[in-house]
Amino acid sequence: MKEYEIHLSDWQRIMFGQAPPIFLLEVLIRTFFIYIFLLFVLRWLGKRMSGQLTILEMAVMLTLGAIVSVAMQIPDRGITLSMVVLFCTLAFQRGISWLGIKSARVEEITQGKISTLVKDGVLELDEMRRCRISRQQLFAQLRSNGIYSLGQVRRVYLEACGIFCTIKMKNVTPGLPILPPGDSRILNLLQRADDMACRDCGNVSAHQSQLKACKRCGAMNWTQATTV
Repeated sequence: MKEYEIHLSDWQRIMFGQAPPIFLLEVLIRTFFIYIFLLFVLRWLGKRMSGQLTILEMAVMLTLGAIVSVAMQIPDRGITLSMVVLFCTLAFQRGISWLGIKSARVEEITQGKISTLVKDGVLELDEMRRCRISRQQLFAQLRSNGIYSLGQVRRVYLEACGIFCTIKMKNVTPGLPILPPGDSRILNLLQRADDMACRDCGNVSAHQSQLKACKRCGAMNWTQATTV
């Protein structure tokens, strides 16, 4: 539109755009057909599209949104073109998934790979930085699983689809407490250990002096380790 064609008092344009009001009925018809067709496409894409999404599946979902909006709202665009593009998107997603089954390399490129964030009660700080996962994000996830000390954790994996998978220790060892420091009442429920735990990485050292650096990460930030 030209600048001189824009007026704040032009309620016809503000409410209905430049299309005639009858186009609203056409939008209803377009939306019905595209919506039904989109449901079929999502069904053909598989159950994963309604669960935790991988990078490839997220890209497909964003593409679907861009495709259907044009067919529903643009008066000079027919719905057939959007249906063809939806079919192309379906074929592309199916093809990439098939290649991922055939080749582990393709699967890693398109789906991502698993990252290990905790090993035997100690944080893998380099991996956490690479995945852009903060301690508080990780600790919140562990607390939601009923874990209150890193001494309870053997492994934490960040799956390719973005969910956390936690494997607990069979025998709990002293570890870094991950409860909120201001909640003294629940902290008192944990058993204090004689060992010291590094606040940065969770490394536990027997009778560690707080004046010495952690042998694993070099930090000098210690607290008393706990068990459950």
